[in-house]
Amino acid sequence: MIDSLGRVPVSAPALDVRRLTKRYDDGTVALEDFDLTIPEGMFFGLLGPNGAGKTTLINAVCNLIRITAGDVRVFGEPGSSLLARSWVGLAEQDINLDRFLTVEETLVYHGGWFGMTKHDAERRAAEMIDVFDLRAKSDVRTPKLSGGMRRRLLLARALMHRPRLVILDEPTASVDFELRQELWRYIRRLHEKGTTILLTTHYLEEAEALCEEIALIRAGRLIARDTASGLRRAYTADSLTEVYVKAMHEQPCPVEEAAA
Repeated sequence: MIDSLGRVPVSAPALDVRRLTKRYDDGTVALEDFDLTIPEGMFFGLLGPNGAGKTTLINAVCNLIRITAGDVRVFGEPGSSLLARSWVGLAEQDINLDRFLTVEETLVYHGGWFGMTKHDAERRAAEMIDVFDLRAKSDVRTPKLSGGMRRRLLLARALMHRPRLVILDEPTASVDFELRQELWRYIRRLHEKGTTILLTTHYLEEAEALCEEIALIRAGRLIARDTASGLRRAYTADSLTEVYVKAMHEQPCPVEEAAA
């Protein structure tokens, strides 16, 4: 909880998910008794195949779906609260930009949604446009942007309201090598300034290069969590790719064996 001055206790993790369960109307269980705690300031990676529950987890954290059971806390606040939601920035995997808005309008509108004044939103939008090299496209409507430019805009929009926890869902999917390297550099700088980052990616080298800790999720359950080197030791693997193959296809993970 926050105190009367709006301060958050140092002990409050950036994200604290306890016994989270999500069962959809068709009976599909996407997450079951799922626990995950991410300390403030960490760069955390979440790896798993399509259908493992990563997007459901993100949607639950961002209050985009109703959970079946469990608890989600963001910096100690209930995930459903307006304050917690204002602390989270999400760059989705799917490009969901308003086709009728220009780049600048997209950012200013997003800022207003999070309570920024028009002056602050316009100033912050200009800053984000320069950071992500979108100046030449600031008055262009989003359908006319290239795929790479749309990715830049998605990330700029996620950061527009200065969130404390940034969730990046496949942020470099389908972008070229140069843009991937550029986004990596900016994400690293963001983390160095103290922002907590949760990254999902299918590029294992990306997770290994960026993340301080990595969790593996399979069939709605957390099956392992450690540094990249720790996971390699646990799975007796030479690479994170080998870890992933063993975890998802070949053998029970060490955590599951210990629990048994």
